This record gives sequence, structure tokens and C-alpha cells, in this order.
Amino acid sequence: MITHIVLFKLKDRSPQAVKRTYDVLANMEGKIPVLRHLEVGMDVLHLERSYDIALVTKFDSLEDLKTYDTHPVHEEVKAHMKQVLDGTSICVDFQS
Repeated sequence: MITHIVLFKLKDRSPQAVKRTYDVLANMEGKIPVLRHLEVGMDVLHLERSYDIALVTKFDSLEDLKTYDTHPVHEEVKAHMKQVLDGTSICVDFQS
């Protein structure tokens, strides 16, 4: 299994803006067949070094992760993220 974790820092860090992006990410649930697990979390500490949202996804293989990356639902999410991100996201992918 491949675990894909992404951290996002948003331009607008207000609770409403963070919740909107949380909803966009959570909306992928059940819409991408290769996506085996989806967890979205909002930061609770709100420190300067904190990221606003964490996304944890799991896939059966690297090929499935690649399929997810180009899936139309994920493409819509990426378009949203380009508009709201403060810079770039950070990620890690590992076998689990």
C-alpha cells in the first residue's frame, strides 16, 4: 500500500476559508475508485509554523496513485488548490 500525505497552507486562514477547502478535499470520498482511504484534518493549534489542512490518502500501488493524480475529480481539486494555496504544498509518499 502507498500512503500519500499532503500539507496545505492557505492564503486565507480564516475558519470559513479553511472549512471550504476541507470540504473540497473531503468531497473526493467515494468518487475515485483507486482511492482506498481518505482523511482530511484541519489544524487545531494555529501556530505560525502550522499548516492549515492535512490530507492523508492510501492506494494499493504507485500506479493507482498516478491514476488518482490525473482523475477528473482530483483535477478539479487541484484547480481549487492553485487558487487558495499560499505558495506550494508539501507531501510525502511511502509504502505502508
